[in-house]
Amino acid sequence: MQVKVKLPRVGETVDEVYVVSWNKAPGDQVAVGESLLEVETDKATVEVPSLVAGVIVEQLFKVNDPIKTGEVFVIIEVAP
Repeated sequence: MQVKVKLPRVGETVDEVYVVSWNKAPGDQVAVGESLLEVETDKATVEVPSLVAGVIVEQLFKVNDPIKTGEVFVIIEVAP
């Protein structure tokens, strides 16, 4: 089953962040709590952890792309 992972709120007043780097690539295994990517707010760089375990299917944003809170940013295949 594929899970569409949405960007959580990374700061109290932050609604948009920019992708700094991906820590996982399509085909990579990811565990719950493992960092998927790093994003930059106007004040800090923050790691975004995975909420599910599985295999990365697709990254929907590239480095330097903006992502808004609540947007799907990665698709992960999880075991049924």
